[in-house]
Amino acid sequence: MHMICPKCSHSQNDSPTECQRCGIIFSKFHALQERKQHTSDPAVSIGGKTEKAKSTSTLLELIFYTKEDINVFYWGGRILIYAAMLWFAIQFIASPIESNFAGISFMHMINLPFHEAGHIFLRPFGSLITSLGGSIFQLLAPVICLFVLLVQTRDTFGASVALWWFGQNFFDMAPYIDDARSLSLPLVGGNYGHSSPYGFHDWEYILTETGLLQYDHLLARTSIAFGTLCFILSLIWGAVVLYKQFKNLE
Repeated sequence: MHMICPKCSHSQNDSPTECQRCGIIFSKFHALQERKQHTSDPAVSIGGKTEKAKSTSTLLELIFYTKEDINVFYWGGRILIYAAMLWFAIQFIASPIESNFAGISFMHMINLPFHEAGHIFLRPFGSLITSLGGSIFQLLAPVICLFVLLVQTRDTFGASVALWWFGQNFFDMAPYIDDARSLSLPLVGGNYGHSSPYGFHDWEYILTETGLLQYDHLLARTSIAFGTLCFILSLIWGAVVLYKQFKNLE
Protein backbone atom coordinates (compact mmCIF):
# COMPACT_ATOMS: atom_id res chain seq x y z
CA MET A 1 0.00 0.00 0.00
CA HIS A 2 1.34 3.40 -0.99
CA MET A 3 1.52 5.85 1.96
CA ILE A 4 2.71 9.45 2.33
CA CYS A 5 3.94 10.72 5.70
CA PRO A 6 1.65 13.57 6.87
CA LYS A 7 4.60 15.37 8.46
CA CYS A 8 7.54 15.17 6.02
CA SER A 9 5.65 13.91 2.91
CA HIS A 10 7.99 10.94 2.50
CA SER A 11 6.45 8.31 0.21
CA GLN A 12 6.48 4.71 1.43
CA ASN A 13 5.30 1.60 -0.34
CA ASP A 14 4.10 -0.42 2.63
CA SER A 15 1.99 0.35 5.73
CA PRO A 16 4.53 0.95 8.51
CA THR A 17 3.67 2.16 11.99
CA GLU A 18 6.22 4.97 11.75
CA CYS A 19 7.82 7.10 9.04
CA GLN A 20 11.04 5.73 7.60
CA ARG A 21 12.47 9.24 7.21
CA CYS A 22 11.38 11.44 10.17
CA GLY A 23 10.43 8.64 12.57
CA ILE A 24 7.02 9.91 13.70
CA ILE A 25 4.55 7.28 14.89
CA PHE A 26 1.49 7.63 12.70
CA SER A 27 -1.08 6.65 15.34
CA LYS A 28 0.25 9.21 17.80
CA PHE A 29 0.48 11.89 15.11
CA HIS A 30 -3.14 11.42 14.04
CA ALA A 31 -4.34 11.31 17.66
CA LEU A 32 -2.51 14.58 18.33
CA GLN A 33 -4.06 16.22 15.28
CA GLU A 34 -7.52 15.11 16.41
CA ARG A 35 -6.93 16.60 19.86
CA LYS A 36 -5.73 19.87 18.32
CA GLN A 37 -8.75 19.95 16.03
CA HIS A 38 -11.04 19.31 18.97
CA THR A 39 -9.51 22.03 21.17
CA SER A 40 -9.49 24.56 18.31
CA ASP A 41 -13.28 24.37 17.86
CA PRO A 42 -14.80 27.53 19.37
CA ALA A 43 -16.91 26.77 22.39
CA VAL A 44 -18.62 30.15 22.31
CA SER A 45 -18.98 32.82 19.66
CA ILE A 46 -20.71 35.74 21.37
CA GLY A 47 -19.16 38.99 22.63
CA GLY A 48 -15.62 38.17 21.60
CA LYS A 49 -15.38 35.09 23.84
CA THR A 50 -14.21 32.93 20.96
CA GLU A 51 -11.04 35.00 20.53
CA LYS A 52 -10.39 34.88 24.27
CA ALA A 53 -10.81 31.09 24.27
CA LYS A 54 -8.37 30.81 21.36
CA SER A 55 -5.84 33.06 23.12
CA THR A 56 -6.08 31.00 26.30
CA SER A 57 -5.67 27.79 24.33
CA THR A 58 -2.62 29.20 22.52
CA LEU A 59 -1.03 30.28 25.82
CA LEU A 60 -1.61 26.86 27.39
CA GLU A 61 -0.15 25.15 24.33
CA LEU A 62 2.94 27.37 24.63
CA ILE A 63 3.40 26.74 28.36
CA PHE A 64 2.73 23.00 28.30
CA TYR A 65 4.16 22.12 24.88
CA THR A 66 5.78 18.68 24.63
CA LYS A 67 7.35 16.86 21.71
CA GLU A 68 5.44 14.00 20.15
CA ASP A 69 8.12 11.43 21.01
CA ILE A 70 10.24 11.55 24.18
CA ASN A 71 13.30 9.41 24.78
CA VAL A 72 12.96 7.46 28.01
CA PHE A 73 16.51 8.29 29.18
CA TYR A 74 15.92 11.98 28.46
CA TRP A 75 12.72 11.82 30.52
CA GLY A 76 14.41 9.90 33.34
CA GLY A 77 17.11 12.55 33.62
CA ARG A 78 14.47 15.22 33.98
CA ILE A 79 12.79 13.22 36.73
CA LEU A 80 16.08 13.41 38.66
CA ILE A 81 16.28 17.16 38.08
CA TYR A 82 12.70 17.56 39.27
CA ALA A 83 13.46 15.54 42.43
CA ALA A 84 16.43 17.84 43.15
CA MET A 85 14.25 20.92 42.60
CA LEU A 86 11.67 19.58 45.05
CA TRP A 87 14.27 18.61 47.65
CA PHE A 88 16.09 21.94 47.61
CA ALA A 89 12.84 23.91 47.52
CA ILE A 90 11.84 22.21 50.77
CA GLN A 91 15.27 22.98 52.25
CA PHE A 92 15.11 26.68 51.30
CA ILE A 93 11.54 27.10 52.54
CA ALA A 94 12.15 25.27 55.82
CA SER A 95 15.34 27.19 56.70
CA PRO A 96 14.90 30.46 58.65
CA ILE A 97 16.28 33.65 57.14
CA GLU A 98 18.69 34.05 60.06
CA SER A 99 20.44 30.80 59.15
CA ASN A 100 21.53 32.28 55.79
CA PHE A 101 21.02 28.83 54.25
CA ALA A 102 20.68 30.40 50.80
CA GLY A 103 23.92 32.33 51.25
CA ILE A 104 25.95 29.21 51.99
CA SER A 105 24.25 26.96 49.41
CA PHE A 106 25.79 26.05 46.05
CA MET A 107 23.18 28.23 44.34
CA HIS A 108 24.70 31.36 45.86
CA MET A 109 27.91 30.82 43.88
CA ILE A 110 25.83 30.50 40.70
CA ASN A 111 23.95 33.74 41.43
CA LEU A 112 26.96 35.74 42.60
CA PRO A 113 28.59 36.40 39.18
CA PHE A 114 25.31 37.83 37.85
CA HIS A 115 24.95 39.93 41.00
CA GLU A 116 28.40 41.43 40.66
CA ALA A 117 27.93 41.98 36.90
CA GLY A 118 24.84 44.04 37.69
CA HIS A 119 26.91 46.47 39.77
CA ILE A 120 29.35 46.90 36.89
CA PHE A 121 26.86 47.31 34.04
CA LEU A 122 24.57 49.72 35.91
CA ARG A 123 27.31 51.87 37.42
CA PRO A 124 26.73 54.72 34.91
CA PHE A 125 23.19 55.20 36.30
CA GLY A 126 24.17 56.44 39.75
CA SER A 127 24.96 54.94 43.13
CA LEU A 128 21.42 53.83 44.02
CA ILE A 129 20.87 51.99 40.73
CA THR A 130 24.38 50.55 41.01
CA SER A 131 23.50 49.05 44.41
CA LEU A 132 20.20 47.76 43.05
CA GLY A 133 21.96 46.42 39.97
CA GLY A 134 23.24 43.34 41.74
CA SER A 135 19.78 42.14 42.72
CA ILE A 136 18.31 43.22 39.37
CA PHE A 137 20.79 41.20 37.34
CA GLN A 138 20.54 38.06 39.45
CA LEU A 139 16.78 38.13 38.86
CA LEU A 140 17.15 39.06 35.19
CA ALA A 141 19.39 36.08 34.32
CA PRO A 142 16.76 33.37 35.00
CA VAL A 143 14.02 35.48 33.37
CA ILE A 144 16.03 35.64 30.14
CA CYS A 145 16.66 31.90 30.31
CA LEU A 146 12.96 31.26 30.90
CA PHE A 147 11.84 33.17 27.80
CA VAL A 148 14.56 31.68 25.58
CA LEU A 149 13.67 28.15 26.67
CA LEU A 150 9.94 28.74 26.41
CA VAL A 151 9.75 30.66 23.13
CA GLN A 152 12.90 29.87 21.16
CA THR A 153 13.91 26.31 22.04
CA ARG A 154 10.40 25.17 23.12
CA ASP A 155 11.79 23.42 26.18
CA THR A 156 8.92 23.86 28.63
CA PHE A 157 10.49 21.73 31.35
CA GLY A 158 13.68 23.78 31.10
CA ALA A 159 11.54 26.92 31.41
CA SER A 160 10.01 25.54 34.62
CA VAL A 161 13.55 25.05 35.98
CA ALA A 162 14.35 28.68 35.07
CA LEU A 163 11.25 29.78 37.02
CA TRP A 164 12.52 27.75 39.98
CA TRP A 165 15.90 29.52 39.68
CA PHE A 166 14.09 32.88 39.55
CA GLY A 167 12.30 32.04 42.79
CA GLN A 168 15.51 30.82 44.42
CA ASN A 169 17.08 34.22 43.84
CA PHE A 170 14.48 35.77 46.16
CA PHE A 171 15.68 33.36 48.87
CA ASP A 172 19.25 34.36 48.03
CA MET A 173 18.44 38.07 48.47
CA ALA A 174 16.33 37.72 51.63
CA PRO A 175 19.16 37.31 54.20
CA TYR A 176 20.98 40.27 52.61
CA ILE A 177 17.85 42.45 52.89
CA ASP A 178 17.21 41.23 56.43
CA ASP A 179 20.79 42.22 57.37
CA ALA A 180 20.37 45.88 56.38
CA ARG A 181 20.36 47.09 60.00
CA SER A 182 22.33 44.42 61.85
CA LEU A 183 25.13 44.35 59.21
CA SER A 184 26.42 41.03 60.52
CA LEU A 185 26.64 38.94 57.33
CA PRO A 186 30.00 38.36 55.65
CA LEU A 187 30.26 40.21 52.34
CA VAL A 188 32.36 39.72 49.21
CA GLY A 189 36.04 40.10 50.02
CA GLY A 190 35.65 38.94 53.64
CA ASN A 191 34.23 42.25 54.84
CA TYR A 192 31.25 42.75 57.13
CA GLY A 193 28.67 45.47 56.80
CA HIS A 194 29.38 46.95 60.23
CA SER A 195 33.09 47.38 59.42
CA SER A 196 32.67 48.53 55.80
CA PRO A 197 32.17 52.07 54.51
CA TYR A 198 28.62 53.27 53.92
CA GLY A 199 27.39 52.02 50.56
CA PHE A 200 29.36 48.77 50.57
CA HIS A 201 26.37 46.82 51.93
CA ASP A 202 23.86 47.07 49.05
CA TRP A 203 20.64 46.79 50.98
CA GLU A 204 21.72 49.02 53.87
CA TYR A 205 22.37 51.72 51.28
CA ILE A 206 19.22 51.04 49.22
CA LEU A 207 16.84 51.03 52.19
CA THR A 208 18.52 53.98 53.91
CA GLU A 209 18.45 56.13 50.78
CA THR A 210 14.79 55.27 50.12
CA GLY A 211 13.72 55.75 53.75
CA LEU A 212 12.70 52.09 54.13
CA LEU A 213 15.39 50.83 56.48
CA GLN A 214 12.90 50.06 59.26
CA TYR A 215 11.11 47.64 56.90
CA ASP A 216 14.14 45.43 56.22
CA HIS A 217 12.68 42.38 58.01
CA LEU A 218 9.27 42.80 56.34
CA LEU A 219 10.84 43.14 52.89
CA ALA A 220 13.03 40.08 53.51
CA ARG A 221 9.99 37.99 54.44
CA THR A 222 8.13 39.32 51.42
CA SER A 223 11.04 38.17 49.29
CA ILE A 224 10.78 34.71 50.87
CA ALA A 225 7.03 34.61 50.20
CA PHE A 226 7.48 35.52 46.55
CA GLY A 227 10.25 32.96 46.16
CA THR A 228 8.02 30.30 47.72
CA LEU A 229 5.24 31.13 45.25
CA CYS A 230 7.68 30.77 42.34
CA PHE A 231 8.85 27.42 43.72
CA ILE A 232 5.27 26.13 43.92
CA LEU A 233 4.39 27.34 40.42
CA SER A 234 7.57 25.92 38.90
CA LEU A 235 7.04 22.52 40.54
CA ILE A 236 3.43 22.33 39.35
CA TRP A 237 4.48 23.40 35.86
CA GLY A 238 7.31 20.88 35.74
CA ALA A 239 5.07 18.06 37.01
CA VAL A 240 2.46 18.70 34.31
CA VAL A 241 5.10 18.80 31.57
CA LEU A 242 6.71 15.60 32.84
CA TYR A 243 3.33 13.86 32.91
CA LYS A 244 2.63 14.91 29.33
CA GLN A 245 6.09 13.73 28.30
CA PHE A 246 5.46 10.40 30.06
CA LYS A 247 2.44 9.83 27.82
CA ASN A 248 4.64 10.51 24.77
CA LEU A 249 7.47 8.16 25.73
CA GLU A 250 8.82 6.17 22.78
